[in-house]
Amino acid sequence: MPIHNTVELIFREQQRVLTEIGSLRDDMGVMMAILQRIDSAMAGLVNEVGAMHSRHAKLARRVEALEPETPPPAAE
Repeated sequence: MPIHNTVELIFREQQRVLTEIGSLRDDMGVMMAILQRIDSAMAGLVNEVGAMHSRHAKLARRVEALEPETPPPAAE
């Protein structure tokens, strides 16, 4: 393998790693903001619960779509 290709491969991998590190830093910033909000006050709790409810409702609809409908049990 020519050295140019090796250097190019290393450069691309380094760029990928740096991009991933940047993404992780962004994620950490979000997590720290969440922790600071929870620690300092409960402001915005209604919005957060509403968002969680919306997410749960969406998940419930997805699960219902995946589950086969079962007929009601036969009366004896």
